[in-house]
Amino acid sequence: MQPLQFPPYKFRFKNSENKVAIFDEIRKKFIILTPEEWVRQHVVHYLLVDKNYPKSWLNVEKQIKMNGLTKRYDVVVYNQDGSIFLLVECKAPEIKISQHTFDQIARYNLALKADYLMVTNGLEHYFCQMDYENESYHFLQELPQPTQP
Repeated sequence: MQPLQFPPYKFRFKNSENKVAIFDEIRKKFIILTPEEWVRQHVVHYLLVDKNYPKSWLNVEKQIKMNGLTKRYDVVVYNQDGSIFLLVECKAPEIKISQHTFDQIARYNLALKADYLMVTNGLEHYFCQMDYENESYHFLQELPQPTQP
């Protein structure tokens, strides 16, 4: 897999039926390694190692219902009170981050109401803080810490 714009992390791999799998620390199982999964696992390690978010506050690849459709988000980080601190949308490195990508995460966030958004393809990272009062978002240089007791 290609190098990404994250610090180097230690990953566990295994071969299964001629496919490479990577261990997901949150789902506690091996996942087939695709370019998007490579980015997702870097994001998980970034949140755990570099941002020191508690592992119990992360959720990876869960389904949500939106307007009768089933969608799947990549990563969510919760606040201590159970509200959603961060919603992350991961794309494969060859996928360009575009307005369409932001529209997708904004649609998901209509249901989830996260305080912050992160969009990444592993090469480019965008962080936004939601402003629900003005129905907009503001770009940030990096993510803040979630609220703790």
